[in-house]
Amino acid sequence: MVLELKNITKNFGGISALTDVSFQINEGEIFGLIGPNGAGKTTMFNVITNMFAPTSGEILFLGENISGIKPHKITDKGICRTFQNIRLFSQMSVLENVLVGAHCRNKSGVLTSVLRTKSQKHEEKSNHEVALELLELVGLSRYEDTIAENLAYGQQRRLEIARALASNPKLLLLDEPAAGMNETETENLFDLIKKVQQRGVTVLLIEHDMPFVMKLCDRITVLNFGKKLAEGTPTEIQNNQDVIEAYLGSEEDEEIA
Repeated sequence: MVLELKNITKNFGGISALTDVSFQINEGEIFGLIGPNGAGKTTMFNVITNMFAPTSGEILFLGENISGIKPHKITDKGICRTFQNIRLFSQMSVLENVLVGAHCRNKSGVLTSVLRTKSQKHEEKSNHEVALELLELVGLSRYEDTIAENLAYGQQRRLEIARALASNPKLLLLDEPAAGMNETETENLFDLIKKVQQRGVTVLLIEHDMPFVMKLCDRITVLNFGKKLAEGTPTEIQNNQDVIEAYLGSEEDEEIA
């Protein structure tokens, strides 16, 4: 088991964004977190990465309680994420963006960098090789010197994933990675996430593209109004009446309308 959430609750004043949510993610899975708008999905990502501390409950990563640990320490432990809105360093090159992602794994300090020691040079070379490998993985090897903001939208999304992978995560959180993509870009993204899984990285993603989710994910948890509504395989979720009603509405809702 890579990640275990135990009875996570997150309140903002008198509003409960998450209420008593629990689920587990196994090593090597692609795990989907879905639900209608406002269901609490991004809040859950923010709680896992401790951008928001949970009001109550525990988060276990590889068996260790990481609740309350600072966000940069979460990354050090092996959890990295992308965001719903693209957050690249827009004026930096594609290669430089990926190298930034590797920074958290650097052991060289200010002094060794100034003195250009043998170990620092070796680390710099290693980072450069890894960055080029990741750009090849995401299909951007021809764009290493391109300024990030000049990439097409789908390419920027893939660059974000490359930058996240540069931190060498054990768990990668993807927040709506297919948002705004056309059909070809979505197909390329599907192939990329499968390649990430094959590299031994566990993936947790939020996504509204249901055909994409159902085809990609091994298991899925559904949130609705901050509560866990259902969990299961894509087939089980597609056939769950509570999930169908949450997305499409019930007959009672139609009568009221």
